[in-house]
Amino acid sequence: MKIKLKCSIGIIVHNEASNIAKLLNALLNQELEKVIIAEIIVVSSASTDGTDEIVRKYVDKYPKISLITEPERRGKSSAINKFIKAASSDILIIESGDTIPAKDTVEKFVIPFFIEKTGMTGGRPVPENDPGTFVGYSVNLLWKLHHKMAMISPKLGEMVAFRKIFNEIPEKSAVDEASIEALMREKGLELKYIPDAIVHNKGPENLKDFIKQRRRIASGHIWLKETENYSVASQNRNILLKLAVSEILENPFKVFFLIGTILVEIYSRIMGWFDLKIKKKNPFKWEIAKSTKNLKREN
Repeated sequence: MKIKLKCSIGIIVHNEASNIAKLLNALLNQELEKVIIAEIIVVSSASTDGTDEIVRKYVDKYPKISLITEPERRGKSSAINKFIKAASSDILIIESGDTIPAKDTVEKFVIPFFIEKTGMTGGRPVPENDPGTFVGYSVNLLWKLHHKMAMISPKLGEMVAFRKIFNEIPEKSAVDEASIEALMREKGLELKYIPDAIVHNKGPENLKDFIKQRRRIASGHIWLKETENYSVASQNRNILLKLAVSEILENPFKVFFLIGTILVEIYSRIMGWFDLKIKKKNPFKWEIAKSTKNLKREN
């Protein structure tokens, strides 16, 4: 009998009625050979748009799906901690409620855990934003750079798998995946980026939401550096410079879009520092960017 690895999947949601059914269907229809999805746990934080009612219909139909509700939003990291405590498997996957995995993504995420030194895995987020607009270009560029950085030094996000070797992550972290990375590095375990494990997502569609998102992430990384002394690959300026030059060579006609994106990122990082250091505001419980919701993709 061939050994199979079991995993528990945690979906972290707040008002994801437009996407949660598509996400649950995508997970229920995963193509699996060496992996078993033991359970799917949805943690819904103060959802008011009918998300919980949709999930409950799946709970009634599929025994492996369960729902944990929070009457008050305490931040994504707090919701993740509830999932970690409830999960029964040694390998856990967390996924944002506004994403859709490809049919073989779970299998590709979990297989590397046959190797004991593997502590965490992540795939390649692919946005559905139109690259022909400035914000769409910026969203696609950042995830493109994320992919190239991860090929050099693993940087994992949107959907990750990890060993259950801790009971919680810092509740005040606004960059949950990076906090898990830090814990795995501390234990001497390896991070593995899987570029062909696709996770479909949707970035902001307007500049206001784009800056809001980048500003929050900037604050989160500063907080993580100060509290855990950990920096992700995207904070390495030398890598970023090399990737920017590469982008100019690949898309010379988009150079003005590139310059605009760089300026927005610099502004967002400055304002993220301002939020954390001057306003003393840690955005671990952040305002939702509504334009990132409602993916068109089914799987």
